[in-house]
Amino acid sequence: MKKGGLLVLVVAAVFVGILVISLSVYTVDQTEQVIITQFGQPVGEPITEPGLHFKLPFVQTVNTLDKRFLEWDGAPVAIPTRDKTYIHVDTFARWRIEDPKTYFVRLHDERSAQSRLEDILGSETRNSIAKHDLIEIVRTDKNRQPLRDESLKGGPTGVIGILPPIEFGRQKIEEEIKTSAAQKLAEFGITVLDFRIKRVNYNPDVLDRIYQRMISERLQIAQRFRSEGEGESARIAGQRERDLNEIQSNAYLQVQKIRGEADAKASEIYATAYTQDSQAAEFYTFLKTLDAYRKIFTKDSTIVLSTDSQLFQLLKHAGASTVATPVPTATPGKQ
Repeated sequence: MKKGGLLVLVVAAVFVGILVISLSVYTVDQTEQVIITQFGQPVGEPITEPGLHFKLPFVQTVNTLDKRFLEWDGAPVAIPTRDKTYIHVDTFARWRIEDPKTYFVRLHDERSAQSRLEDILGSETRNSIAKHDLIEIVRTDKNRQPLRDESLKGGPTGVIGILPPIEFGRQKIEEEIKTSAAQKLAEFGITVLDFRIKRVNYNPDVLDRIYQRMISERLQIAQRFRSEGEGESARIAGQRERDLNEIQSNAYLQVQKIRGEADAKASEIYATAYTQDSQAAEFYTFLKTLDAYRKIFTKDSTIVLSTDSQLFQLLKHAGASTVATPVPTATPGKQ
């Protein structure tokens, strides 16, 4: 009976020993860091080395914190810029626990840390964006020059395609936000590794005005191109008209020259043909007079001529010749 009781005590002692050892030993993963608390208060330094570690059983508690880079994804918020343009800004950041003890005392867990990051980073974002114009948020940095169409310089309004000067740029503003927030978050044992503006969208209330402005600028550019095209068209049409007139003038001059040469040659031929003797000259005069009669006299023409008119003289001679011409008569006995 005594042996049985002794065995029970040994087994109980071994069980208690195992329990005590299991409660005294803990492991730290390479992605973790540990804060040991005793009755709710941190004791000792944070344990950041991975491996097997020991603690007092029952009175000390292991509190595990993440040692990796953590993310913060801010909600899009509407923020006015310095030039009174409301935009929706979506941001994100990367952070880690730099001082585990301070972090544990001030925040205790990651949920509280995310809430504090939202307050501080969101506040610094609003403050920084409110101090700068929209162009500073859009452009990456002041040294990056936007592409410009050189043909648009000096457009109808003189400002198409011309952007205001950039003093900072988005990268410098992001660095400014990160620096300001890091000073405040250091009090909570947090260091900000990176901060970025993920997306910038216009407020829906101003989108219509922006679209109208874009349409207006495009219409101005289109009107300028149309004006230039109309001017070029008028210049081409004028040049074409001048070339056509020049061609017609040269052609008319050539035609008149050929006609003049032909008339001169015909006159020379006529002169040679009708000046060979007096009868030929008279015959030529007769033919020309007939041509004149053909052009002057029509079916219903009535002409009054003087007795010394050349036309009357030819008619008079023609009538006299007709009267003076004897009419042949038949001779008896002859056929």
